[in-house]
Amino acid sequence: MATFSRDILTTVRPQSTVTATVTLTEADCGKDYNVATDALVITLPLIEEDNIGIEFLFRNTGANANNIITISPNALDSINGRISTAAADSTAGGVVNKDFVNTKATAKKGDFVRLVAVSLTAWYIVDGQGVWASEA
Repeated sequence: MATFSRDILTTVRPQSTVTATVTLTEADCGKDYNVATDALVITLPLIEEDNIGIEFLFRNTGANANNIITISPNALDSINGRISTAAADSTAGGVVNKDFVNTKATAKKGDFVRLVAVSLTAWYIVDGQGVWASEA
């Protein structure tokens, strides 16, 4: 049987636990943010020419149906894309200054969304899991 080193199979990203509402900066990118506290708002940094490509991952680590997690773009940016699930897709509306929310009633431990700044004013969902909704 072949053996593999851990480096070949996985890349371990830095982890950070979010316990209060926070505004992230460009320097905070590249981490997985674990959220087990209800009703937090996490605000993304403004996308500028020199930070296109930065990435954030947000993971629900709380009990099922316990956490509403709100990802808020900067007032000049939008969140775009879709998380496909067996039950229904979660689509981010792509509207400037509208939040993307892991809905509390359907939240499951392990739900996540990974966002990348792809252009000025546009965060794109690279992948995710769970039921999320765009702010109306």
